[in-house]
Amino acid sequence: MTAARAPRAHRAPEPEGTAVVAFPARPDGGGGLGHFSAEALAAAAPAVARLFAFGPLPGGSVPDSVTLEAPPLSLANWRRQYTWRRYLHGRYQYETDTRFGRWLAGRLSRVHVDRAYLFTQIARESLTSLRDRGVPTILDNPNGHIAHYRLAVRRECERWVKWPYWGHPCAAMVARVESEYSVASVIRVASPWARQQLVTMGVAAEKVVVVPPSIDIDRFHPTSAAPALEGPLRLVFVGSVSLGKGFPYLLTAMHQLGASRVRLEVVGATGDPWSRRLFETLARGLQVNVAPGDPRPAYAHAEALVLPTVHDGFGLVVGEAMACGLPVVTTDQCGASDWVESGTTGAVVPAGDQDALTGTLAELLRRRRDLAEQGRAAREVVVRRMHSGPTLANFVAEWWRRTPHESSARR
Repeated sequence: MTAARAPRAHRAPEPEGTAVVAFPARPDGGGGLGHFSAEALAAAAPAVARLFAFGPLPGGSVPDSVTLEAPPLSLANWRRQYTWRRYLHGRYQYETDTRFGRWLAGRLSRVHVDRAYLFTQIARESLTSLRDRGVPTILDNPNGHIAHYRLAVRRECERWVKWPYWGHPCAAMVARVESEYSVASVIRVASPWARQQLVTMGVAAEKVVVVPPSIDIDRFHPTSAAPALEGPLRLVFVGSVSLGKGFPYLLTAMHQLGASRVRLEVVGATGDPWSRRLFETLARGLQVNVAPGDPRPAYAHAEALVLPTVHDGFGLVVGEAMACGLPVVTTDQCGASDWVESGTTGAVVPAGDQDALTGTLAELLRRRRDLAEQGRAAREVVVRRMHSGPTLANFVAEWWRRTPHESSARR
């Protein structure tokens, strides 16, 4: 009798083609944009046989199939730090990204690629050239619609600073990114909230795809120590201390609740002179400690995260804090708000509503003994989403596999 043959193991197809990924922040260099950049690089590298990567150099090594090049250094940072241009953050960001975009387009004109993954603000020149070459493009849009972002932060500037808005994004940046929306083949956003914004403001629904970011549930995890319930309520705020993150509402709420009842740990830095001055003014008399760097120690000592943002395409710190076993208070203008269930894993309040935020923090004080259980439920939400949700790597590999590459067909 002839022995039956064992079935052949299924082999994944070998990656084919040449792609480019361009990112604006150092991969895993800190902050949400660094995380998004790292995810894009990690997702693109195994999906093709060869990858050209352009952006700030990552700290770790990259696969042999990746050719990595950083944009040239310039005197732009000196000009911002030591001249009146330090007040024009929006214009400075626009000029910096435009220079990056022109440099990137020049580099891409010298190489052949048949797929591309680019980030908003640095992609306009390359998107137009790649479209003319028949190359399909994924545009990563970490925030919601750029025009909504500008409206939101201008409104906050009028409310809190009483000064003309000179921050990011400026009007020229809005026009630049809107042109990127129109040219890209598909746009990746991180939340249903961000997708709805783009579609509502005129971007074709069929080209906007939601792929949430990953949360490292091994790096971000609860500590074993039980939280003490005496003394002030311990809150944490993680992110840039900017008007877009809504920090004035949190500090005002602390004043309204009583300076002795709440203590705040801030992990982040102020990005512009007016936010710095406003923060210093509002923080007077409060128990506030500012410690930029790794947020995990702050998560470990806190009882809840508060992120009163007025515009956030996702809000990576929401997922990180929940993975660390913290309930989260955020707003309906945060993309990650659909991860938060009020009363179960935290609370979602209307953005810019001072009374709602103050009332919610007062409720945290009244239900302080319930916060640990809410934190455990928050951790379960993140773990479940990480085990069952879509991944950027799968999306990139599948989209590039099934998308016709006109540039290849022409050869």
